[in-house]
Amino acid sequence: METPEQVLRRLEFKVVRRLDGFLFGDYSGIFYGPSLDLAEVREYQPGDEVRRIDWNVTARLNRLFVRQYREERELTAWLVVDRSPSMTFGTRRQLKRDTATEFAAVAAYIVTRHGDKIGLMTFPGRTAFVPPRGGRTHVLRILHALSRTEPDGPGGDLAESLQFAARGLRRRSLVFLVSDFLSEGDWQRPLMELARRHDLIAVWVHDPAEFELPDVGGMHVEDTETGERLWVDTSDPRIREAYRQLVAQHREHVHTVCRGAKVDVLELSTAQPLVTALLHFVTLRKRRRRWSLPGR
Repeated sequence: METPEQVLRRLEFKVVRRLDGFLFGDYSGIFYGPSLDLAEVREYQPGDEVRRIDWNVTARLNRLFVRQYREERELTAWLVVDRSPSMTFGTRRQLKRDTATEFAAVAAYIVTRHGDKIGLMTFPGRTAFVPPRGGRTHVLRILHALSRTEPDGPGGDLAESLQFAARGLRRRSLVFLVSDFLSEGDWQRPLMELARRHDLIAVWVHDPAEFELPDVGGMHVEDTETGERLWVDTSDPRIREAYRQLVAQHREHVHTVCRGAKVDVLELSTAQPLVTALLHFVTLRKRRRRWSLPGR
């Protein structure tokens, strides 16, 4: 088993270097939202974007003026990571919990390298809590905390965990909610409340085997969240079709809730290298950020 130091070195080489080549060191568009502060209004210069023209000032002074913005600094980020029993499932490269840990390491590395602080809380039961700080040593501290956190009994209520995070995070923060979203409770309203106060990114971790029931005859299946066991005849096409419909409904529900809360979704698969999903997310996030700038 890799140590936290070995995990971080591997991800620096395989993921961060690839992102460096794509972003040229500018990480402001990968996770950071469009929260910009107006710095000043100055006279128009050739090459300025037309969308930045301040028409009120222009009309008042009878000359073209443009708005300049500065990005909000000294940001605090939080990793809110699901460590429920369902995260121990995986049939490809690794378990879902390992994919979640890798993302946590990369996100913490990027945030701290950007000069900001990041903290960690896990659920259910809030079995790990690391106050936000910066630096490589702090990234390793987060990885150590995740490596020591084991599932504790049945899965917890995602809604309750979101409510706890909303109460505990008083200052506006960048929040990564890392989960497989396999929760029975109604977590829509708590998610919207958390997203209203913070820049929230839903990091949805899943495994390909969760989307399709294999035709392997009769088998016992166990709900890792509740411990309930059932015997299922997977050779029955009606059962496999019913399962596909349930999965499709769940998938649509997650995306609908996140869209309604204006939360970006980063999907991570245990079968896919982390950097592939991150590069796709970067492209979409930067495009959305560009079109949501004031003046659009």
